[in-house]
Amino acid sequence: MAKQYISTPNAPQAIGTYSQAVKTANTVYLSGQIPLIPETMELIDADIAEQTRQIFRNLSAVAEASGGSLADFAKVHVFLTDLANFPIINQVMEEFFTPPYPARAAVGVAALPKGAEVEVDAIMTLDLDV
Repeated sequence: MAKQYISTPNAPQAIGTYSQAVKTANTVYLSGQIPLIPETMELIDADIAEQTRQIFRNLSAVAEASGGSLADFAKVHVFLTDLANFPIINQVMEEFFTPPYPARAAVGVAALPKGAEVEVDAIMTLDLDV
Protein backbone atom coordinates (compact mmCIF):
# COMPACT_ATOMS: atom_id res chain seq x y z
CA MET A 1 0.00 0.00 0.00
CA ALA A 2 1.51 3.31 -1.11
CA LYS A 3 1.73 6.26 1.22
CA GLN A 4 1.01 9.78 0.07
CA TYR A 5 2.70 12.62 1.91
CA ILE A 6 0.49 15.69 2.24
CA SER A 7 1.77 19.25 2.24
CA THR A 8 -0.08 22.55 1.85
CA PRO A 9 1.09 26.15 2.16
CA ASN A 10 -2.29 26.90 3.81
CA ALA A 11 -1.10 25.34 7.08
CA PRO A 12 2.14 25.79 9.02
CA GLN A 13 5.08 23.99 7.50
CA ALA A 14 6.62 21.18 9.52
CA ILE A 15 9.05 22.44 12.17
CA GLY A 16 10.69 19.05 12.57
CA THR A 17 11.16 15.68 10.96
CA TYR A 18 7.55 14.99 10.04
CA SER A 19 4.96 15.57 7.29
CA GLN A 20 1.80 17.63 7.72
CA ALA A 21 -0.11 14.42 7.03
CA VAL A 22 0.34 10.93 5.61
CA LYS A 23 -2.41 9.22 3.63
CA THR A 24 -2.65 5.44 3.31
CA ALA A 25 -5.65 4.09 1.40
CA ASN A 26 -8.62 5.88 2.99
CA THR A 27 -6.93 6.83 6.27
CA VAL A 28 -5.10 10.12 6.82
CA TYR A 29 -2.89 10.72 9.83
CA LEU A 30 -2.66 14.46 10.50
CA SER A 31 0.36 15.62 12.48
CA GLY A 32 -0.09 17.74 15.56
CA GLN A 33 -0.84 21.40 15.04
CA ILE A 34 -0.05 24.16 17.47
CA PRO A 35 -1.58 27.64 17.00
CA LEU A 36 0.90 28.83 14.38
CA ILE A 37 -0.07 31.38 11.75
CA PRO A 38 0.95 29.73 8.45
CA GLU A 39 2.21 32.94 6.82
CA THR A 40 4.51 33.94 9.69
CA MET A 41 5.12 30.63 11.48
CA GLU A 42 4.59 32.54 14.73
CA LEU A 43 2.21 31.55 17.52
CA ILE A 44 -1.04 33.49 17.42
CA ASP A 45 -1.11 36.05 20.21
CA ALA A 46 -4.56 35.33 21.62
CA ASP A 47 -6.50 33.56 24.34
CA ILE A 48 -6.82 29.76 24.46
CA ALA A 49 -10.12 29.82 22.54
CA GLU A 50 -8.62 31.70 19.58
CA GLN A 51 -5.47 29.56 19.75
CA THR A 52 -7.67 26.48 19.43
CA ARG A 53 -9.59 28.04 16.51
CA GLN A 54 -6.27 28.63 14.74
CA ILE A 55 -5.35 25.00 15.27
CA PHE A 56 -8.61 23.79 13.74
CA ARG A 57 -8.19 26.20 10.80
CA ASN A 58 -4.74 24.66 10.27
CA LEU A 59 -6.07 21.11 10.57
CA SER A 60 -8.89 21.98 8.18
CA ALA A 61 -6.36 23.16 5.57
CA VAL A 62 -4.39 19.91 5.86
CA ALA A 63 -7.61 17.87 5.73
CA GLU A 64 -8.66 19.67 2.54
CA ALA A 65 -5.23 19.07 0.98
CA SER A 66 -5.76 15.39 1.82
CA GLY A 67 -9.13 15.26 0.05
CA GLY A 68 -11.36 15.58 3.10
CA SER A 69 -12.64 17.92 5.77
CA LEU A 70 -13.06 18.11 9.52
CA ALA A 71 -16.31 16.16 9.05
CA ASP A 72 -14.15 13.15 8.11
CA PHE A 73 -12.21 13.15 11.38
CA ALA A 74 -12.54 9.82 13.20
CA LYS A 75 -10.26 10.58 16.17
CA VAL A 76 -8.86 13.77 17.68
CA HIS A 77 -6.09 13.97 20.26
CA VAL A 78 -5.87 17.16 22.35
CA PHE A 79 -2.77 17.98 24.37
CA LEU A 80 -3.06 20.75 26.98
CA THR A 81 -0.51 22.31 29.30
CA ASP A 82 -3.41 23.26 31.60
CA LEU A 83 -6.37 20.88 31.83
CA ALA A 84 -8.43 23.72 33.34
CA ASN A 85 -8.78 24.89 29.70
CA PHE A 86 -10.63 21.70 28.75
CA PRO A 87 -14.12 23.31 28.87
CA ILE A 88 -12.94 26.02 26.48
CA ILE A 89 -11.64 23.37 24.08
CA ASN A 90 -15.08 21.72 24.17
CA GLN A 91 -16.78 25.02 23.33
CA VAL A 92 -14.47 25.67 20.39
CA MET A 93 -14.86 22.14 19.08
CA GLU A 94 -18.62 22.70 18.93
CA GLU A 95 -17.90 25.54 16.47
CA PHE A 96 -16.04 23.17 14.12
CA PHE A 97 -17.84 19.82 14.57
CA THR A 98 -21.43 18.64 14.59
CA PRO A 99 -22.80 15.44 16.12
CA PRO A 100 -21.90 12.70 15.91
CA TYR A 101 -18.52 13.96 17.10
CA PRO A 102 -15.22 12.21 16.41
CA ALA A 103 -13.67 10.10 19.14
CA ARG A 104 -11.31 12.15 21.28
CA ALA A 105 -8.62 11.95 23.91
CA ALA A 106 -7.42 14.88 26.00
CA VAL A 107 -4.10 14.69 27.77
CA GLY A 108 -2.36 17.06 30.16
CA VAL A 109 1.29 17.59 29.27
CA ALA A 110 4.16 19.51 30.85
CA ALA A 111 5.16 21.43 27.73
CA LEU A 112 4.54 21.74 23.99
CA PRO A 113 6.67 22.98 21.07
CA LYS A 114 7.38 26.73 20.94
CA GLY A 115 5.71 27.16 24.34
CA ALA A 116 2.22 26.51 22.94
CA GLU A 117 -0.61 25.86 25.40
CA VAL A 118 -2.52 23.43 23.17
CA GLU A 119 -1.79 20.99 20.35
CA VAL A 120 -4.20 18.82 18.38
CA ASP A 121 -3.64 15.96 15.97
CA ALA A 122 -6.18 13.76 14.22
CA ILE A 123 -6.95 10.64 12.25
CA MET A 124 -9.28 11.07 9.29
CA THR A 125 -11.06 8.46 7.22
CA LEU A 126 -12.19 9.14 3.66
CA ASP A 127 -14.72 7.44 1.43
CA LEU A 128 -12.96 4.74 -0.58
CA ASP A 129 -13.85 6.43 -3.88
CA VAL A 130 -11.93 9.59 -2.91
